[in-house]
Amino acid sequence: MQSNDARLFLRALVPTLVAGVLGVVISALVAGGKGALGAVVGVVLVLFVMGLSLVVLQQTAKKFPELFQMMGLLLYAVQILFVAVFLLAFKNTSLFDTKAFAFTLLGATLVWIAAQARGYMKAKILYVDPDAAEAKSAETAGSTP
Repeated sequence: MQSNDARLFLRALVPTLVAGVLGVVISALVAGGKGALGAVVGVVLVLFVMGLSLVVLQQTAKKFPELFQMMGLLLYAVQILFVAVFLLAFKNTSLFDTKAFAFTLLGATLVWIAAQARGYMKAKILYVDPDAAEAKSAETAGSTP
């Protein structure tokens, strides 16, 4: 993982963890221990799904840049399906409070997306490689008579 990729990951991870801790505290106050456990499960699910997707997307961008956009769309579909399967598997569970889980999952997801968008806007990532452009212009200038 490149340094700017790690920075983007941390810019999304840290606010999500803060929101997750806040969600756990609020859920513990409102719904007790099961609420706190539901909030923890929600935050862990968001961190796992979003973090893994970001890592896979960055690896795809590095190895197969032409597949970047398609992989991004595919990853969003897989994220939704994964969370949907998780929700169906634990629909009637009594292990944790499902409302605390749902609200924390939603809040952590929105914080992750907002922090990731802010991180990309603040990052100064070149979309043109200046060294490659200079080499191409020097190559073209040398080949013309």
